[in-house]
Amino acid sequence: MPYVTVGKESGASKGDRMSNSLGTIQGLTTVESRVGSKEAMDRLESAIRAKGLNTFARIDHAAGAAEVGLALRPTELIIFGNARGGTPLMQSVQTVGIDLPLKILVWQDAANDTWISYNEPSWIAQRHGVTNAQLVASKLTAVLSAIVEKAANSQ
Repeated sequence: MPYVTVGKESGASKGDRMSNSLGTIQGLTTVESRVGSKEAMDRLESAIRAKGLNTFARIDHAAGAAEVGLALRPTELIIFGNARGGTPLMQSVQTVGIDLPLKILVWQDAANDTWISYNEPSWIAQRHGVTNAQLVASKLTAVLSAIVEKAANSQ
């Protein structure tokens, strides 16, 4: 399964095409989904619940675009988390709150391939100048990776 992390890719043709279309986006991890966008989002929400996290919102950008007569391929954002995970970062630097709760975007490209993207917790910490954030960031990264893997795989 191709991953694109901080503008770097691993994987083959689809990863190459996707990486080239995105360019370099610092702090963003993107994973190819083996299921369609609706199923991927439903699986994300289920995996989030299974981890004991709260889902705060699902925002369907394509539906919003359609309401004003604009076309947008499937693009949906889920906002989730819990106070135990994010508060330690905000206790250090409160501006981290602009990047929390965590968010994952499911989107479909022009070739109808589905991708799942999220901001890397280490990048969020770095962006705000949080010191000694490695432990918290690595825990959040592990949770995000596990959730995305469950959503992206067809099993």
